[in-house]
Amino acid sequence: MLLAAGAGRRLGRPKATLEVEGERLVDRGVRTLRSGGCAPVLVVTGAACVEVIGAVVVPNADWREGMGSSLRAGLAALPPACPAAVVALVDQPRVTPAAVARLVEAYDRGARIAVATYGGRPRNPVLITAPYFAEVAGAARGDVGARPFLRANPHLITEVECADVASSEDIDTRADLESYGA
Repeated sequence: MLLAAGAGRRLGRPKATLEVEGERLVDRGVRTLRSGGCAPVLVVTGAACVEVIGAVVVPNADWREGMGSSLRAGLAALPPACPAAVVALVDQPRVTPAAVARLVEAYDRGARIAVATYGGRPRNPVLITAPYFAEVAGAARGDVGARPFLRANPHLITEVECADVASSEDIDTRADLESYGA
């Protein structure tokens, strides 16, 4: 699931429509999730209506409420038999398929919640298994997404180091975008 609903207030435009290295961030995120072993891929949209090839677009009418509403919308749209979901953010173009694959591998080895870490710091993406979808959705408010649930349940988390294959750097400002050469 790719969260791509925000307006990019600090940047001045929705991040989903930005291009980095000749590719829209939304398309890059879908490719990353798919190549990392996720299917189907859901894209939660809001501020910008975008068509995305190879993904199910989930419109979030409440996107102005923040990331929490997008996470809730995405979790509600998952297929009923979906055993787990990787949640990624559209503004992190240096998250790689290898990082996503590590989360999927952790799930295959029994992880209930797998969190990508970078130098030991937990960041995104995050893999959540189905037994926790409702609790995560219930805790998701404002711009914090799954963070309250994760902080309240450290015993469920498997940390997965990804710094050697990816980066959690995000694009929030024009300067961030320029650092990507866009």
